[in-house]
Amino acid sequence: MFENRELKNKFLMPAEWERHYATWLAWPNDDDYFGNRIKSVEKIYLQIISALHKDEFIKLLVLDVNEESRVRSLMSEAKIDLSKIIFYHAKYFDVWMRDYGPIFVREDQKLVWTKWIYDGYGKKFPELFPDNEVFENLKDMINHQMINANIVLEGGAIETNGHGTILTTEECLLKNRNQNMTQEENNKFLSEFLGAKNVIWLNRGLLNDHTDGHIDEIARFVSPTKILCAFENDTQNENYERLLENYKILENSLDQDGNKFEIVKLPMPHMEYAEGDKKYHGKQAPVSYANFYISNKTVLVSLFGDPNGPEAVAIIKNCFPDREVVGIDCQDLIYGGGAIHCITQQEPES
Repeated sequence: MFENRELKNKFLMPAEWERHYATWLAWPNDDDYFGNRIKSVEKIYLQIISALHKDEFIKLLVLDVNEESRVRSLMSEAKIDLSKIIFYHAKYFDVWMRDYGPIFVREDQKLVWTKWIYDGYGKKFPELFPDNEVFENLKDMINHQMINANIVLEGGAIETNGHGTILTTEECLLKNRNQNMTQEENNKFLSEFLGAKNVIWLNRGLLNDHTDGHIDEIARFVSPTKILCAFENDTQNENYERLLENYKILENSLDQDGNKFEIVKLPMPHMEYAEGDKKYHGKQAPVSYANFYISNKTVLVSLFGDPNGPEAVAIIKNCFPDREVVGIDCQDLIYGGGAIHCITQQEPES
């Protein structure tokens, strides 16, 4: 664990539960990418937007004016208030806005956004490389200053409590991104650009996670002092040891003020990809209830048709008694590589 409690940071990344102005999304556009499930994925998007747009704006990427027109029609049929949707035309391949979208931080009371390098998850997916340029091309439309960090980082790899503590994993940032950088150098960048006063390093993420251990599948802050930690009860499951290691690290970790956290176990869902799926063919899917998204008045929980779903929703609801908790079936969305938290990115209020 890195810690520097006396550090006076220029920037500070707000917690996800702090007030949003908007949520950023990118409309799904590649049927093959989702294994011919695009119509179902579009319905998932409509559910997400319907739940979120009542309380904040939706900033939505679409490919062009024709796609915008089609999406507007779908939204009208779904009774979505189009005055709350702000469309942006952009060339993009991937929908995982959490990973290549802007990461907003505060500089005193001013909102700015940090631009990091997106390299297709450690250069595993060259077809995704152009998505690194999406927000370079949109930067004049965001209405906030851009700060260029010039190193590789995806938003799903970090989690903040809004007070200077950041969670991440060694599997992602040390072993599969910026491999020429030490842990100390990573800490320095997280401190300089996101306001980290201390960084808690977990070990590994989920089995078969192409992101190499994104934190938003395994541990999430729900308050400055409370963490929901994905925990596998089945000792025969290949995620059991991984998640137990992380739980023990969190049990012994301190926040930026030297206090211990309250750690709450979040049960795991279980899903296997369909037999014959050309990418994964029956493998255990990297699904987790930790991949939820906190909006102004709603928490969206990714569900996967598993019996542990109601228990997970109840645990999350207990953490957010003043927000509506909505479960959304993401079994088709996961074929693209992620769930609700992965496709969303919050823009805080100025």
